Order: sequence, then structure tokens, then C-alpha cells
Amino acid sequence: MPQTNRAYKAQVRTQRQNSNVVRLRSAKSKKNKQSGAARAPQKRTPASTSSGLLQAISGGKRLKPMDKTLLLVIIILVVFGLVMVFSASAPSASAYQNNPYHYIVRQAIFAVMGLVAMFFFSMFDYHKLGKMALWILGGALLLLLAVYIPGIGIVRNNARRWLNLGFSTLQPSEVVKVALIIYFAYSLSNLKERIKEFKTGLLPQLIVLGVFALLLMAEPHLSATMIIGMTTVIMLLVAGARIAHFVGLAVPVACAGIFYIMKNPYQLERIVTFLDPFADPSDTGFQVVNSLYAIGSGGIFGLGLGQSRQKYLYLPEPQNDFIFAIVCEELGLVGALMVLFLFACLIWKGYRTAMTAPDLFGSLLATGITSLVALQVLMNVAVVTSSMPATGVALPFFSYGGTSLMILLCCMGILLNISRQTVAKPSDSAKI
Repeated sequence: MPQTNRAYKAQVRTQRQNSNVVRLRSAKSKKNKQSGAARAPQKRTPASTSSGLLQAISGGKRLKPMDKTLLLVIIILVVFGLVMVFSASAPSASAYQNNPYHYIVRQAIFAVMGLVAMFFFSMFDYHKLGKMALWILGGALLLLLAVYIPGIGIVRNNARRWLNLGFSTLQPSEVVKVALIIYFAYSLSNLKERIKEFKTGLLPQLIVLGVFALLLMAEPHLSATMIIGMTTVIMLLVAGARIAHFVGLAVPVACAGIFYIMKNPYQLERIVTFLDPFADPSDTGFQVVNSLYAIGSGGIFGLGLGQSRQKYLYLPEPQNDFIFAIVCEELGLVGALMVLFLFACLIWKGYRTAMTAPDLFGSLLATGITSLVALQVLMNVAVVTSSMPATGVALPFFSYGGTSLMILLCCMGILLNISRQTVAKPSDSAKI
């Protein structure tokens, strides 16, 4: 019996030891599985991937919702512009391209691409543009020089202003406008109070402007030079430059302008035509006279959308610089005021964005973009109504030109991005 008890106890101890070993191994195995699961990379869902991409584009910043009014006005202008391009261009497209949809299809394609680009830049942190300012300016300079390369540069009406892209054309001056705005906004934001000094502050900026102005005048492209010059002056004044410096420069600039006009007879001819367009209505005053006929025919409520008569090969290229005359003829005074009201809303929201921008760079960038649009609208309407000598200035969002529309919508995206980083109170701006 004693031996039996000892054997039984030994068997029980062996079973307990085996049981402990099993439990220990099980615990280690469970622990290894947990640690392995912790080390294993988690699968990225499409939502997390897109969220990470948006965060990278925005520079890791949490952006505010878009400005509701600004976005709505931009979309209305794009749609309104497409409708008017189709209405104004259909007769000439049928006559010269055998396809009434020739211009509108191209414009619509660039509009869609431009809207995509606009939403991209609305999420792209505008501060990154400042870091790329010199590269952007250098690229614009190369484009200006490229118009002199045979096979790439295009000459029309004795002007070398376009580049042949194969599928479309590009005016380097449109890129230069934006490039200079970005460069001056970044440069002036770094200068700060030093802009009040002439030699070390204002003069270097004027030298950069002068280089591009000379290249544009050589094309020649007087209207682009004027718009870029006035936009730059506005940005310089907003940055704190002294008015006295500009007063001192007014005389030499005016003398240079007079010399340029006297050297180029066609510029002097435009001034003479402006003074009395009806003196030669079949030649030099032909376009302005037909523009005035279109505006006068519209009356208060217009002839109706698509019912213009002047677009039937009377007004040359009605879908381009003189499209506002077609707006007046078809939609009348009411339609013209509606277009101007939309532009006024855009300009007001643009300058308000500049005033509430989080830093000087954003403020100057918004000021430059808004001033560019405002000056082009002002000059285009003035030319169409014979309030200033005729010059080639497109009406933003309306005039035919795919690449220029796309560049404009990129600028609107930058403006939207600045508005998403403003420091205004929530009650001061509408948001979505």
C-alpha cells in the first residue's frame, strides 16, 4: 500500500507539471500572436488614403470650408461665359469651321479642366507658391523667349504673342501675369518696411517689372504691359511703397509711352479712331462702330439670347474681346448690369479675402489676383463701349480662349485657398 500511494502521488505530480507546461506554452503563443498583430501594418482604406493625400496637398493644415459666395459667383461666371461663347461664336464657327460647335466644345473642355485645377489649388497651400516663386518666374521668362523660336512661336497681325502647343495655343503673357503676381507678393512680403526705401526696396522690383515689360512690348503687346504694370503698382502701394516715388517716376514713364506710340503708327491710328470712330466706319473704325451698333440695338431688355444680328460676320470675332457687345445686344442693359454685378461681387470678395488673409504674402497675393481681374474687366468694357482706344483685352470668364480660362480658374483656386485660411469672424463671410 505505501508503494501504491507513492506511485499515485508521483503520477499526479507528473500530470500537474505537464498541465503547467501546456498552459505556459499557450500563454506564450497568445502573447506572440498579439505582438505580431501589433507589428503588422494595417491596411489603408481608400478614405484614409485620400485623407492623407489631401493633408499633404494642404501642407498639413486644417482648412476652413470654402467661401460660399465666392465659389458660387465663380461657377455662375463660368457657366454664363460658356453660354455666351456659344451664342456669339456659332455663326462664325459655321462660316469658317463648318461646325457651329467648334469653339464652344473647346472652351467647355478647358472649362472642365480649369474647374478641376481650381479645386486642386483651393486645397493646395498657397505658401508653397512663395517657395516656388523664382522657379515660376523663370519658367514664365522662358515662355516669353520661346515665341521667337521658329515653329513654336506664332505670328498673327504682325504680333508674335502666341505659342503653338499642337492641340491649342498659349499666350505667354497670361502666364507672366500670374508669375509676376506670385513673385511680387513673395518678394514684398519679405521686404516689409524696406519697400519704403527707393534704392534697396522699390528699385529692384521695378527692374524686374521693366525686364518683362520690355519683352512684352517687343512682341508687341501693349495691353498686357499696361495691365501688368498697373497690377504691380497696386501691389506695391498696398505693400507700403511711397506715393512720392511713383509721382517722381510718372514723367519718365509718360515720356516713354508717348515715344512708343509715336514710333508705332498703328497705335497712333487707334487713338485717332477712338476720338472719332465714325470718321472711317468701313476700315479703322469698323470693329468699334459695329460694337456700338450691337450695344445700341440691345436696348433695355435685349433682342433675346441667341438673337444677335451683329455676330453674323459684322462684328469681327465676336466671341473674343468684343463679346460684351453681344451680351448687351442679346440681353440688353439688364443683362450687361447683371454681368457687371457678378464681377463686382467677385472683386469685393477678392479684396475682402486680401484684408482678412492670415499673413502679408496671402494679402498681397489676393490683392494681385483680384486687381488683375478688375483691371481686365474695366479695360475690356471701356474698349467695347469706345471709352478708351481699342486694345486687345479679354473679358475674364467670357472671351474665348481655353488656356487663358484655365489659368484664370487656377488663380481663382488660389484665391479660394487664401479664403480658407482667413482670420475673419464666422459671421463675416458665408461658408459651406
